[in-house]
Amino acid sequence: KNACFWREKNLYSVCLSRLLLFFSLQTFEKLLIANRGEIACRVIKTCKKMGIKTVAIHSDVDASAVHVKMADEAVCVGPAPTSKSYLNMDAIMEVIRKTRAQAVSLNVSICCSFLSSLSLQASEGVTFIGPDTHAIQAMGDKIESKLLAKNAKVNTIPGFDGVVKDADEAVRIAREIGYPVMIKASAGGGGKGMRIAWDDEETREGFRFSSQEAASSFGDDRLLIEKFIDNPRHIEIQILADKHGNALWLNERECSIQRRNQKVVEEAPSTFLDPETRRAMGEQAVALAKAVKYSSAGTVEFLVDSSKNFYFLEMNTRLQVEHPVTECITGLDLVQEMIRVAKGYPLRHKQADIPINGWAVECRVYAEDPYKSFGLPSIGKLSQYQEPLHVPSVRVDSGIQQGSDISIYYDPMISKLITYGSNRAEALKRMEEALDNYVIRGVAHNISLLREVIVHPRFVQGDISTKFLPEVYPDGFKGHELTDLERRQLLATAASLYVAEQLRSQRFLGTPRIPIAKSKRSSWELSVHLGDGIYPVAVSKHGSSFSVEVDGMKLNVTSEWNLASPLLSVTIDGTQRTIQRIFRNASGETSIQFLGTVYKLQILTKVAAELSKYMPEKAAEDTSSILRSPMPGTVVAVSVKPGDMVSEGQEICVIEAMKMQNSMIAAKTGKV
Repeated sequence: KNACFWREKNLYSVCLSRLLLFFSLQTFEKLLIANRGEIACRVIKTCKKMGIKTVAIHSDVDASAVHVKMADEAVCVGPAPTSKSYLNMDAIMEVIRKTRAQAVSLNVSICCSFLSSLSLQASEGVTFIGPDTHAIQAMGDKIESKLLAKNAKVNTIPGFDGVVKDADEAVRIAREIGYPVMIKASAGGGGKGMRIAWDDEETREGFRFSSQEAASSFGDDRLLIEKFIDNPRHIEIQILADKHGNALWLNERECSIQRRNQKVVEEAPSTFLDPETRRAMGEQAVALAKAVKYSSAGTVEFLVDSSKNFYFLEMNTRLQVEHPVTECITGLDLVQEMIRVAKGYPLRHKQADIPINGWAVECRVYAEDPYKSFGLPSIGKLSQYQEPLHVPSVRVDSGIQQGSDISIYYDPMISKLITYGSNRAEALKRMEEALDNYVIRGVAHNISLLREVIVHPRFVQGDISTKFLPEVYPDGFKGHELTDLERRQLLATAASLYVAEQLRSQRFLGTPRIPIAKSKRSSWELSVHLGDGIYPVAVSKHGSSFSVEVDGMKLNVTSEWNLASPLLSVTIDGTQRTIQRIFRNASGETSIQFLGTVYKLQILTKVAAELSKYMPEKAAEDTSSILRSPMPGTVVAVSVKPGDMVSEGQEICVIEAMKMQNSMIAAKTGKV
C-alpha cells in the first residue's frame, strides 16, 4: 500500500529495517479497555495492528457485545447500570490486577472520577492511555479550565467563574450576565447537564435538571453559568501532545449540526474558516495544552460567531466521537499516537507535516425516532443489520451487529458513518449513497434526518449554525417532502414491486406441478394510497421492466427484482434509486424507504379498492386523558398523587433515558 516501499531496490533490507523499527518501538503487551461500544472496538482494532493484546470489561447484559468478542480477554464487572459496571472503579482496578494489564484506556466519565486510582495504577506499573491526572482534573472541571484558558491568553465566553450554589443564586447570576444564559455541569460533556435559559423560570428549571443529570452522569452536580452566544458555530481543534513538551494542532472539525447540545453531523475541515482563523484557533488550543502540560490526544472546543470571533468552550481530555474525520484528512491513527505518547515516545510529526487532504463527513447513526424532538431514544433488538461498506470510501465505526440489543442503560448510538472524498461535494454524495444503503431493522433510527440534513441547500452551501435544526424544521422534523416527480417515482416503484411479487407468487420452483392454464396477463390496474391521496396506477410488463402510468405520465421502471434482498436498486427513467422495502402484508399495506424516509402505502387492485370502502375503520384510541412516555426509560420522580388537580403544562413526572432527564407534563387540566 505504501508506494515508497515498492521504489526500494532491496526489499529484504526494507523488510528487515521495518521489523527492527517495530521491535525498537515496542509499547505494551496487554491493554485493558474500560469502555464499551464503538469506541472500545476502535481501540481494539489499533491494538491488534500494533500487536497489543486486549482485555475488555463488560456488564452482564453486554456479555455477547462485539467489543467482548473482539478482545483477547473479557471480564464481567457488574450488572447493567453503568454506575455498577463500566464506572465501577473498584471492580475495574481488580480486573487490571488479575489480568496483569500494563496499560488502561478509560471512558470519559471514569476519567473525571478515577483520579485517586490513577496514582495507584502508576505505582503498580500500569500506564494510563491519556493525559496525566493534573490535566484531566484541570480540564475536566469547566470552572477551573476557564480560568486556566484566560491565563493562557485563550479567548473565553463572559460568565460566572465560580460554582452556582442553588436555584436562587442561579437566577441572580443569570440576571447579572443577561439572558439568555447557558447552565452547564462543571464536570460535564457530551451535551449532558446543559440547559439554555431565557428567563428566571427556565433558569430555576434548568438548574434543577442540569444538576440532576450531572450527578447521574458524572457523579458531580456542580454547575456554572455563562453567556449564551446566540446562533454560533461549534468548531473544535484536535490537538496532540507528548511528554517532551511538543504539541500539534491537527486542524479543525465543524460540529454545528446538533440537537439537545449533542452533535449529529461533523465534518473536517470547516467551510467557514480561513487559514488565518484556523491558525489562530490552533495556536490558542496548543497554548492551552502546554499550559496544563497536556500529553495525549485531546480536543479544544470553540464557539465561533458570524464575524469569526471565537471563544473557548471546553477541553475534552479524551478521544472524541468525531475523531475519524480528522484521521481521514490527516492520515494519522490517533489511537496509535495516544498509545505511543503514553509509552513516552516523542511525536513523530512537526506542525508543517500536518496536511488537509480531501474532505470527510461523519453522521452519528442513533437508535432514535427523529420525528420526536429530533430524536428520542428507541430500544429493541436489531433484527437485521447491514453496513454500507460496499460503497467506496466509506468507514463505519460500530460496536453492534445483527441481533444486538439497544437498551435503556447506554447511549443509543448505533454507529459512526464516515465518508471521504477529494472535496466536500464528493464526500457528501458518498454519504448520501451510504445512508441509502444502510440497513437497520428492529429499532427506530435517524437515517431520514441525517439524509435530509446533508442534502439541504443550506447545509450544502455551508450556511449552518448550532440552530440549524430548529431553524430549518421549526415545527419539528417531518421527513422528506416529495416533489411531484419524486411522488410519481415512488408510486411507480411501489406498483412495480407489487406486480413483481404477484408474478413471483405464481411461480412454482423445484416441483413437477404444471399449471392448468398459462397466465398471459401483462397489464394491471391498481389503486395506490399514499398520504392523503389515492392514485390510479396502470402497470404493464415488458421483459424485466415495467411501464407505469401515473397522473397521465408514463415511467419506465427497471430492476433485477431480487425481492429477497433488503436493498433494491431501481432505475426510473434513467434515474437510479436505492430503496428498501421495510414491511408488507396481505392487505396490500407496505412501507418503503425512499430517499431516506419511510413512506406507508396501500396497494390494491381496482376491484379491491372499490370494495374497500365497505370495510369498517378502526376507531383511534382516545389518549387525551392519558400521559404516555414518548420513550422507554426510568421514572426518577413523580410530582403528583391520585386525586390531585393538575393544570395544562404542569409536570407530572420525570423520565430518565440514556442519561437525559425529560419532564412529562399534563396535556390538559384534570384530576389524577
